[in-house]
Amino acid sequence: MHRTKSHPRGLRPSPTHLVICVLLVGFWGAPAYGQDPDDGGLYYAVRSDATIYARSDTTRPYVSLGLREPVHLLSADSAWAEVRTADGARGLIRAGDISNVWVRISKKSQTLYVYRGDELIRRMPADLGYNFFSDKEKRGSRDDPDHWRTPDGIFYVVGKNPASQFHRAFVLNYPNREDAVRGLRSDLISESEYRRIIRADSLFAMPPMNTALGGWIEIHGDGTGRRANWTQGCIAIENDIIDRLWDVIHVGTPVLIEP
Repeated sequence: MHRTKSHPRGLRPSPTHLVICVLLVGFWGAPAYGQDPDDGGLYYAVRSDATIYARSDTTRPYVSLGLREPVHLLSADSAWAEVRTADGARGLIRAGDISNVWVRISKKSQTLYVYRGDELIRRMPADLGYNFFSDKEKRGSRDDPDHWRTPDGIFYVVGKNPASQFHRAFVLNYPNREDAVRGLRSDLISESEYRRIIRADSLFAMPPMNTALGGWIEIHGDGTGRRANWTQGCIAIENDIIDRLWDVIHVGTPVLIEP
């Protein structure tokens, strides 16, 4: 799944469509993209109002896309890309309205990787939570630092904060649907809180951050570059690196956090 052309640490390359399918298209219907690995690269919309235009007339709107909705890239130049949707509609979209960038974080190696499709474009050391080796279950505190944990799972960037306490921050959609199910079963959250998280998940909106599950898990700046463990569950990288990634990572960018 998460493989690169350069084969770092024994990883093997894998088609772009498999990567993005696994990471983001559960809501949109991933099976539509599993048929032909040579049928164009798989991208996703990074705007909630992204529009596909007729191939013969870029002033005529043809299809509207939802945030994170996947499309196949057929061809592209610096301004426009020709794409095909899951139901076979073809047309032109502004090149800046789609992306195939995704992020992988290995907790074991405390390393953050950035990919374009199946091509590794950056890797960097990452500082993680105080108890980084365990999966996040609930909110931590100074009285319970064991639960300052970096969560495992599949997330996406739900917001960007250019004025973070830690320089800049990409906010992740924790807690997500899976966390809500677990929290309800464990009596950590109420039915009302469960419904609020599920609704946010279905709308690709910021989830409630104030439940017993915790929240505000971010990829943010002021990292040490030494793979330290000091955060309350976030992923911290050096400021100059997050500055370089600011226009590369979008709201909607998939983030895979591995144990």
